Amino acid sequence: MKTKFPLKPFDFLVIGIAALLTGYCAFSVYAGPRENGHVLIRGSEGSWLFPLDAEETVEVPGPLGVTVVEIKDMRVHVISSPCANQTCVASGHIYSGGQWTACLPNRVFVMIEDDADGPFVDSGTW
Repeated sequence: MKTKFPLKPFDFLVIGIAALLTGYCAFSVYAGPRENGHVLIRGSEGSWLFPLDAEETVEVPGPLGVTVVEIKDMRVHVISSPCANQTCVASGHIYSGGQWTACLPNRVFVMIEDDADGPFVDSGTW
């Protein structure tokens, strides 16, 4: 009995080339050089803009007191805040374009703007 779709040597060649091309495209898109981006910090008294590769500790005044934001090792983290629930501190580090964190009671917003694509908000950020 004969099979309906026997594979021929040329078929294996085409499948192999397609797999290599797919792997190359995925590598060139996702493993390319990372754009540094900028950290945008907004508070009730103003805005600050820092490069993501900076080593900074920023004290942002708000209506409840001072929120401390740390930029270090290409990541951003709210170290402390005067709010009661401390959700901004518990949210952890942000490190790529579109991620953000905020201390809503103290009116402080921190976002990473990606240089390559412009600012956008990532829906997966907590």
